[in-house]
Amino acid sequence: MSLPQNKAAEVKPRAFERFVPVDHTRVAFDGGFWQSWSETVRSVTIPTQHRRLEEEGFLEVLDFEKPPSPLVRPIQPSGLSMQHFFDSDFGKWIEAASYTLKNHPDPDIEAKIDAIVERLEHGQMPDGYLNSWFIRREPDKRWTNLRDLHEMYSMGHLIEGAVAYFEATGKRRFLDVMIRAVDHIIDTFGTEPGKLRGYDAHEEVELALVKLYRLTGDPRHLKLATYFVDERGRMPSYFDEETRRRGENPADYVYGTYAYSQAHMPVRNQTQVVGHAVRAMYLLSAMADLAYENDDPSLKHACDRLFDNLIGRQLYITGGLGPSASNEGFTREYDLPNTTAYAETCAAVALGLWSHRMAQLDLDSKFTDALETILFNGALSGISRDGEHYFYENVLESHGQHRRWKWHYCPCCPTNIARFITSLGQYFYSAKRDEIAVHLYGANTAELEIQGQFVRLRQETSYPWDKDVLLALGLVAPTRLTFRLRIPGWCRNARLWVNGEQMDLGASLEKGYAVVNREWVDGDEIRLTFEMPVERLYAHPAVGEDAQRVALKRGPVVYCVEETDIGTEPQRLRISADTNLTPRFDETLLGGAVVLEGEALEADAEDWGPTLYRNRPPSLKGRTFKAIPYHLWANRDEGAMQVWLTEK
Repeated sequence: MSLPQNKAAEVKPRAFERFVPVDHTRVAFDGGFWQSWSETVRSVTIPTQHRRLEEEGFLEVLDFEKPPSPLVRPIQPSGLSMQHFFDSDFGKWIEAASYTLKNHPDPDIEAKIDAIVERLEHGQMPDGYLNSWFIRREPDKRWTNLRDLHEMYSMGHLIEGAVAYFEATGKRRFLDVMIRAVDHIIDTFGTEPGKLRGYDAHEEVELALVKLYRLTGDPRHLKLATYFVDERGRMPSYFDEETRRRGENPADYVYGTYAYSQAHMPVRNQTQVVGHAVRAMYLLSAMADLAYENDDPSLKHACDRLFDNLIGRQLYITGGLGPSASNEGFTREYDLPNTTAYAETCAAVALGLWSHRMAQLDLDSKFTDALETILFNGALSGISRDGEHYFYENVLESHGQHRRWKWHYCPCCPTNIARFITSLGQYFYSAKRDEIAVHLYGANTAELEIQGQFVRLRQETSYPWDKDVLLALGLVAPTRLTFRLRIPGWCRNARLWVNGEQMDLGASLEKGYAVVNREWVDGDEIRLTFEMPVERLYAHPAVGEDAQRVALKRGPVVYCVEETDIGTEPQRLRISADTNLTPRFDETLLGGAVVLEGEALEADAEDWGPTLYRNRPPSLKGRTFKAIPYHLWANRDEGAMQVWLTEK
């Protein structure tokens, strides 16, 4: 049964319009960089993640008829167990798996999802409440600790999984389960008399509710998402009130301040991205969604302000964010340590979600530049080339202590990177009216419908390894369209041709997108060239860790040096400011990648002697070195790694 679609955008004037992402199933990666990654995640990552969920006891929490087993994740000093939010992990797995099913039917994967859904439906309480921890272990404590225990966060990921599964298969069972759960939340929370005036400290349900609203058209779903965002940070704090009801002292809160969960002030008043990085990015993603759905420029302005703060003062060169393990998030501006970088994979993925949403509201390449950086670096580093090993933290320097793992004590990141890659097609193109925006480049074929007209786009390119991109159009009849083609911010020399005629980029650029409006016919071609010299990048002087250091980048790809390639720790290297760096495609490197090769100096420890310190510097000897894409590190032998290299 089909559901009604939200038509609000068509019946009222708006402060701004929104590009609509092309459905990911309409974009096929039929070659190039993303084909192998997508195939690996579909054929290896999705099946092995389900196996891990079984092996690690995650799915056992759905045995509602059995007495609870001993905890597989103990209670922490904060009172939280990782097991409180196991539901979120199989919710994300269902979402990732669902994204693959429409184009790649898999009866085994579908049966595994149906089995989880059946258990969820069986365990759901008569009033619609659904959280395996509280139903099985503490039914009397549900909705008593929104500050710490992630109840709605878990439900949010289940909602997203249910929407994705319905869209992939047309099966309503899971969707109906989660609509009943949302009905219960609507009955429980709000400003009306008798309701709890609370919200979850770990944001996620807000953006899930918008996604559900766009599917169902039910205004109650949008109203609830709006309430959660608007209520956040109001004083006196709801978290203080519920803490006192539990007989506890709010002053004993382990994180000290509600800035940890972005609840220290109303969201529209916030000027700096603070607290837990993943929570912040999920909140900001929801704010971007609601800015459009509610025609609310104040939320858009807040998002703009916070985006500039993050990109300008708190983001790693790889697109990683959140430098501190103590709060899994932010500390102070320009605090970007390398060896202890937290830079959680989930945070990079969530920043990708936010950046993409912002680009739909305001077609500005600063948003899609950030998205591209994340895709090729800070998020992709979170999964191994074989598709079944992962990073939680994505450091920028290691002495060999960081190795990938098959599963994590808190395995939120594997399923997050899986759903990111399996839905990747939606990030490449957007459309509105008679306009098509091309955000990202990579070999693919896309099918769009613009005002009733079928448009087929084929990208032929070896991007990001090669500078040239061809877009070939397939049209049934001549059609006037506006193409908006992102010119990457890293590119200093870009060129554009339409059917062999070079265009004046300077005259056509709008917020980093080249605008080409004309009547197109079948077989027309757009050619782009993005010159990709090796760039040396330097950090702001306030980033003390990177003083006298240089990072290497080519196109959108950040590079690092691994011990396995040079036979010594890269921390000993000294790169001259005038060293010539040569890019070379290495087909033997983990499926093929461009590497950088050049000359360096190495600090010689052999002549140092037994003393730890001496009154003259080490001697330096010449040597060659090789740098590889950052996202490929820790896929081979153990050893040290460094992104920011010492420059001499």
